[in-house]
Amino acid sequence: MSLERINPAELSPAKGFSHAVAATGSRLVFLAGQTALDTAGKVVGETLPEQFEQALSNLLTALAQAGGAPADLARVTVYAVDVEAYRGCAGELGRIWRRLAGRDYPAMAVVGVVRLWDHQALVELDGVAVLP
Repeated sequence: MSLERINPAELSPAKGFSHAVAATGSRLVFLAGQTALDTAGKVVGETLPEQFEQALSNLLTALAQAGGAPADLARVTVYAVDVEAYRGCAGELGRIWRRLAGRDYPAMAVVGVVRLWDHQALVELDGVAVLP
């Protein structure tokens, strides 16, 4: 399996994402949306960074159980109930991402939503990974 991250010089600099990811592999893993739920099904964390860390950890746990690693992520979508707050925390969120998932970013999008399934949830992440 290989992922080629494509960031054309003609586009704005890719900071915290890749403009495109070309994937070659034999197994696709579709990762369901993960919020900041703990093992008891309760939302944990009061702040966006705390919830982002838990949601990303949950996503990576599901990926690991499927036999994948963070470097296998080809696409991640982030759903945020407050995009301005997300932008304001971008530096901290980037540090959390790098600590948990490394420096190779998948193709990503942040989508503003009115609310998520759990009223207390501030952020949700889903993704697609390509495994060998």
